[in-house]
Amino acid sequence: MPFRTLLLVVLAAAAHLAHAQDAGPAPLPAAPPALCPAPPALCPAPLAPARLPDTPAAPAPIRFLLSFDDGPSGSSGDNSTVRVLDTLARNGVQAGIKAVFFTQTRHWHGGGTETGRALIRREHADGHVVALHSATATHANHRFMATAELDDSLRRGVDDLRTLTGTTPRLVRPPFWAYDAATLDSYHRHGLRMLLTDLNANDGKIWGVNFSWHKRSNMLAMLTETRKRWAAGAMHVVDGATPVVVTFHDVNSYTARNLEVYLRILVDVARELDMPVAAKPFYDERDALEWAALASTVSSAAEHPRLPGFWNWLWQ
Repeated sequence: MPFRTLLLVVLAAAAHLAHAQDAGPAPLPAAPPALCPAPPALCPAPLAPARLPDTPAAPAPIRFLLSFDDGPSGSSGDNSTVRVLDTLARNGVQAGIKAVFFTQTRHWHGGGTETGRALIRREHADGHVVALHSATATHANHRFMATAELDDSLRRGVDDLRTLTGTTPRLVRPPFWAYDAATLDSYHRHGLRMLLTDLNANDGKIWGVNFSWHKRSNMLAMLTETRKRWAAGAMHVVDGATPVVVTFHDVNSYTARNLEVYLRILVDVARELDMPVAAKPFYDERDALEWAALASTVSSAAEHPRLPGFWNWLWQ
C-alpha cells in the first residue's frame, strides 16, 4: 500500500476514535432472545447472579483456658497445689473450673515425693488435664539436653503419668519456654503436643518475693496484645469460643492464695477491652478443655509465637 494511502487510513481511524470518545460509551447490546423453544412454563429458570461473599462475622467470644506449671507441690504443710485445686472447685466466679496441670513427675520437691504423686492422682480424679513439664529431679531445660537424654526423660515422664492417672498425656510445655526444632521433634516422637501461652501471671519466682502488685495491669497489658490477634481472626475457634491460654504456677503460694482474685481480674479486663466472654468464662469439662488446648498447640518451630516477657527476647 502506498505510504500516502496508509497515512490517510491511519488519520481516518484516529478521527473515528475521537468521535466515539466524544459521543460517550456505546450502548450495551440488547439481550439475546430466549433460546428455549418450549413454552415458558417448561423452560429452566435463568441463572441467578453470583452471590457475593458474606461479611466476616464478629470474632467468637473468648474462653479462658487455665494452665499451671512446675507442680505439684511436695509440701506436707500448707500445700499450694492443694489450695489451687480447692479454689478451682469452689470459688465466687465459676465453680468447677478445670485446668491443665503441667507436672514435674520426678522433681525432688514435687512429683518425686509421695505427696506430689498423690496430688497428680487427685488432679486427674478431679477432672483436670494432667500434662508433662519435666521428668527430671530439677527444672531442666529441654533445649540444652542431648536428644537421647531428652527422649529418655520424655519416656519416663509419659510412663509416670500413665501409671499415676491411667491415661497417656498428650500435652507438654517446655521448662523456661525453651524449645527448638529438635525439641519439637522429640515431643512429637512421644505423642506430645506443645502448648505455650497467651497470658502469663509472671509468678514463676517461687521463693522470697513471690507476690505481685501489678496483677491487673499485667493481665490487661497482655490481653490487649492478644486482642489484636483475636480481632484479626488469627486465633483458633473451638466449639464456638476462642481459647485464651493463661499460665500460673501452682507451686507459688501467693498465686494459690490469690487465685480467685486472678479469676475476677481476667473476666473484668476482658469486659474492659470489649471482648465478649463465653457464658462460662472458664472451661469446666476435661474433654472440651483438652480439645481446646490441642487446637492451640504449636506444631512447627517455624511458627515463632510470642513468648512471655524476657523469654521472648532470649529464645526467639
